[in-house]
Amino acid sequence: MVHIIIIIVAALFTALLIYAATKPDKFRVWRSTSIKASPDRIFALITDFHNWNAWSPYEQMDPEMKRNLSGKPRGKGAVYEWESNSSKAGIGRMEIVESLPPSKAVIQLDLAEPFEIRSIVEFTLETKDDATQVTCDMQAMNPYLRKVMGIFYDRDSVIAEEFEEGLANLKTIAER
Repeated sequence: MVHIIIIIVAALFTALLIYAATKPDKFRVWRSTSIKASPDRIFALITDFHNWNAWSPYEQMDPEMKRNLSGKPRGKGAVYEWESNSSKAGIGRMEIVESLPPSKAVIQLDLAEPFEIRSIVEFTLETKDDATQVTCDMQAMNPYLRKVMGIFYDRDSVIAEEFEEGLANLKTIAER
């Protein structure tokens, strides 16, 4: 009887590993919203890291977080580094690697903790009638271990909620 249980557990574990292998090699989360403000106004809020404390939900995760802004004051070359004791905020660095005012900003996001990952976050702004359509799109590689973890933890929905909150905050501030 014990042998049968061991065989069943081994088969289920193997099936789980095979299922994880079928997951995509890239991880992508994106959200979009319409903001009744000019692209220039919104772009300035995104490409100047000094403004992020007003709208980014990550800024509220740890009031004790250490922050360091360096490089250019805004746009390509602006750098934001942080260190937090909160497992949600962790330790990381962002750098604006592309800035095409007022339509596109690309940020390289490197997390060191709670886990190592390099992501590309792209903000695109497109005028639609009397508003600006703002899209936040994050992409990263999805190594095998994260594929396995993704079976048990839906990081897509967690990150999507944070993006939605950030875009809602951005909308509130830009529309003032």
